[in-house]
Amino acid sequence: MRILLKLVIDCDADAAWRALHSPRAVAELYGPLLEVAPMSAGGLPTRFEPGADVPVSIAAAGVPLGDQLIHISDRCVEDSRGPVRILRDSGIPLTGPLAALDVWDHQMAVSPAPGDPSKTLWRDRLAIGGAAAPALWPVLWATWQWRAARIHAMAPTWAHDPEPAPEPTEPA
Repeated sequence: MRILLKLVIDCDADAAWRALHSPRAVAELYGPLLEVAPMSAGGLPTRFEPGADVPVSIAAAGVPLGDQLIHISDRCVEDSRGPVRILRDSGIPLTGPLAALDVWDHQMAVSPAPGDPSKTLWRDRLAIGGAAAPALWPVLWATWQWRAARIHAMAPTWAHDPEPAPEPTEPA
């Protein structure tokens, strides 16, 4: 079973790519609906690196929902409009209701938006499988709609270079 998102967001593809690798930005995508906390005493890394395994706990309103292992890989492909960067989380739910799934494959692709390279075409695909997938799909679909709204709201804050402050004027 799959859940798909396709959005044009208000930041460039480089900023979106940096946000995908930021544990803080990723955790904020689910907030305040869900809380993502590190399981490691050292906390979350400053950046998700390819090949890294990052265990996290997920809670809603302080109620534990389970633990998840995030495993990141990156790749770049070309489509008819140019480069597409893809981050894949092939980790797995460790505990909680999602651990009943046999398949968890989350891929997020970013590329310059067609006709406007200052914006990003964001594609998000979650594939799940197993006997529990039909029961969990509606909850995950609703969560992905929340993600879409949060991505839209947060994307403008992902810009790397802030607007310069106006020059102070000298008194006459």
